[in-house]
Amino acid sequence: MRIMHVSKYYYPYLGGVENTCKYLADSFALKNEVAVVCFNEDKENVIEKVGNVKVYRIGTWINIARQALSLAYFPILKKAIRDFNPDIIHFHWANPFPAAVLLSVIPKNVKLVVHWHMDIIKQKRIYPFIKPFETALLKRANRIMVTSPNYRDCSKPLQPFKDKVDIVQSAIEEELFKKQEGDDKFIEEIGKLYESKPIVFFVGRHIQYKGLPYLIEAEKYVKSDCVFIIAGKGPLTENLKSSCHSDRIKFIGKVSDDELRCYLYASRVLAFPSITKNEAFGLSLAQGMYCKLPAVTFTIEGSGVNWVSINGETCLEVPNGDVKAYAEAIDKLIDDDELHAKLAETGYERVKKLFVLPKEIEACKESYQKVKSKV
Repeated sequence: MRIMHVSKYYYPYLGGVENTCKYLADSFALKNEVAVVCFNEDKENVIEKVGNVKVYRIGTWINIARQALSLAYFPILKKAIRDFNPDIIHFHWANPFPAAVLLSVIPKNVKLVVHWHMDIIKQKRIYPFIKPFETALLKRANRIMVTSPNYRDCSKPLQPFKDKVDIVQSAIEEELFKKQEGDDKFIEEIGKLYESKPIVFFVGRHIQYKGLPYLIEAEKYVKSDCVFIIAGKGPLTENLKSSCHSDRIKFIGKVSDDELRCYLYASRVLAFPSITKNEAFGLSLAQGMYCKLPAVTFTIEGSGVNWVSINGETCLEVPNGDVKAYAEAIDKLIDDDELHAKLAETGYERVKKLFVLPKEIEACKESYQKVKSKV
């Protein structure tokens, strides 16, 4: 089978969609021919091999509303499809400009799978111009993959097409989160660095929908003697720092895979304050669950977040935007050892059952099989 992924970016660019694309591309490339078409972060057009995957990187000329654009996209995508001759094109949405181009060049005999990572929510002004291409893409799709039942059932664009939707849950690479030699020493050092106080840990990009202002506000109401460690960076980082007047909150910047794993094991609570459906799944929830770290989340209608980690079973969930309830939940997880242990163990069992890479690959294979058998 010849599979071509069309993604906004690809490794070494890091992001949730890009990681999923790489996991699937690498896994299927072991027994199939796999290619990826994506944007390059600069203006250069590049064709290269990344492992066993052929990657066509199309130079970005300009970015508008978080969408890369390039006049070279049409001819390069058309040539890539002609040269690679895919059986299946696996398109990663949301990526509207490439979708419009793809619809004009995809051959009738090539099957199309749309991986629906998220709805378009933020770009409300330009959405009316995107919607016709979005609908046409979904009509053309042979199968549609979504990351959770919640998104399948609540995404408005998907409702007319639910009969061809498959659940292909996102997943973690298990080996990255198993304790390694030397981890215990580093975990101990983290504890000493923060005077053995319970750690409330956040990791992610510092962007609007991640809800960091709500976490910073909630910290004011947390009664426990603890520290708040905020990992990651983003366009809101400096504003967040300037709005933060508590010496309990520490910004530590980007962390490596090894540092992330150790911080997850060293922490008491995972802070997951995302507030909108832009947070379609919540992979860091699954990472924390694997490391037996219970989270506090907000209720997000239609998001997969509250399916990944379940209130009262693997996490504590509070009403969206209620910072006082969020603070109370943090205190509860710090103070109640029995509850913490129960949520930690159940979370670990759930992630092992559903959210490790072999499960995602298995679900993707089943969807491909439906495409091949025209189900």
